[in-house]
Amino acid sequence: MEYHYPKFTKEMKKTHTILIPNMAVTQFRLLKYALEHEGYKCEILGNCGSAVAQLGLKYVHNDTCYPALLVIGQFIDALNSGKYDLDHTALLITQTGGGCRASNYIHLLRKALVKAGYPQIPVASLNFSGLEKDSGFQMDLPLLRQAVACIFYGDMLCALRNQIAPYEDHPGDADRLVDTWISRIGRALLAGKGYTAREMKHTFPLIAREFAVIPKTRVPKVKVGVVGEIYVKYSPLGNNDLQKFLESEGCEVNFPGLMGFCQYCIFNMGEDYVLYGGNGALKFGTDRLLDWLDGIERAMLKAISNAGFYAPGPFKELIEKPKGVISLGAKMGEGWLLTAEMIELVQGGYPNIVCAQPFGCLPNHIVGKGMVNKIRALYPTANITPIDYDPSATKVNQENRIKLMLAVAKERLDNKDAQPAIKPLTAEELAGGAPTIGAF
Repeated sequence: MEYHYPKFTKEMKKTHTILIPNMAVTQFRLLKYALEHEGYKCEILGNCGSAVAQLGLKYVHNDTCYPALLVIGQFIDALNSGKYDLDHTALLITQTGGGCRASNYIHLLRKALVKAGYPQIPVASLNFSGLEKDSGFQMDLPLLRQAVACIFYGDMLCALRNQIAPYEDHPGDADRLVDTWISRIGRALLAGKGYTAREMKHTFPLIAREFAVIPKTRVPKVKVGVVGEIYVKYSPLGNNDLQKFLESEGCEVNFPGLMGFCQYCIFNMGEDYVLYGGNGALKFGTDRLLDWLDGIERAMLKAISNAGFYAPGPFKELIEKPKGVISLGAKMGEGWLLTAEMIELVQGGYPNIVCAQPFGCLPNHIVGKGMVNKIRALYPTANITPIDYDPSATKVNQENRIKLMLAVAKERLDNKDAQPAIKPLTAEELAGGAPTIGAF
C-alpha cells in the first residue's frame, strides 16, 4: 500500500516554521533573511555532536550516504527536543537533481519521519531542477535572485575572514566583522534591497575595505585548501569541525566558494547538450545565466584582489583547469569541479589539501582520491590527503591523518629551498601521460 506523505502547501507558509539543516554556515545565515523576506518563518539548525549521527543510524541504513544520515539525524533530534510545535513545523531539504544519491534524501527523510512518529511533518524541497513540482515551496525568481546574492556575499565574507583570522592582532576581529556584515546585509534583504547585480557590485568593495583595515601581522603559515563532497566539505557537523581543527594547528584555511558548485551545476546542464545533443534552448539559457553570474563574480573577485587579498580565478577560467586531467563529462556528484578546485588551490599557493568525502561516495572517490596521483605528477608541491567521513570513522584517526599531511607542510614551510618548484608538464609530456608519484 502506497503511503501518502504530507506536502508543504502554500497555506503553510503563514502557519509553519521551517527547519533547515546547516551546511555552509555563513551563506545559510544570510539565506534565512532571504526566506523571511519572502514570507517564510525558518530556523537554521545548530544541533551537532555524535548523538545526531547515532540518531541518524537508527532511522537510515548505514550504507546510505553519510550526509543523508546526518541531516536526517539532525532533523529528528530537533523534533525530539520539544522546542517546536509539531503541528506547525516543516522541514526543508535541498535536492541536486543529478545522479548523486542526494536527490533521494527527501524520500529517506519522509520514511524516517514516519518511523520516528512524526508522520504529520511535511518536507519541502529546495531545488533548481523542477523536482517536487506540487510543493507549496517554490524557488521563484525573486527568491532565486536573493539566494544568489546570499551565496556571493557569504563566499566573500568567508574568503576574507579566512585570510585574516590566522594573522589578526586582536583575536575575533574578523569574526565580529562577519557578524556585522551579515546583520547589515540581512537588514537590506528584509527591506527588499541589496540583491541586484548593481547593488552587489557596489557593496563588494565596501566589504573588502573594512576587512583590509583589521590590524594583523603577517607571518608564514601553512596554507590548507579544503575540497570534497559538498555537505562534508562545508558542514561542521559533517567534517567534525575541520576548519576549527586546522586553525588550531596554526593554518590558514581556504574553502572554495559555494557559488562555484552552483555554477558547476548550471554548466553541466548545458554540457549535456554538447555531449549528447538535445535541447539547444537549454544550452542557450544556461550560457546566458552563467554570463550574468560571471559579471557579478568578477566584480567580487576584483574587490577582494584590490583590497590586497588572494582571489581565485572566475568559474569560466576554472573550467579550463582540468583539461588533460579529467573530462568535463565526469559530472556525477562534485565531478570534475573537485579536481579543478584542487588544481586551482595548488596554483594559488594552497598546495596542502584535505579532500573530505563520505565513505563510499563513489563519484568523489574517483574525482577526488582517484586524481591525486595525476595532480601530484603535474604539481610536485601538491600535498593532498583524502579523508573519509562516516559513522564508524573516529575523529582521532581523521585528525591524525591530517596531522601527517601538516607535518610535511610545516617541514616545507621551514625549508622552502627543499620545496620543488611548481612546474606544470609541457603539452608533449601531458599527451604522453604523466608518471605517477607516491601513493594515497
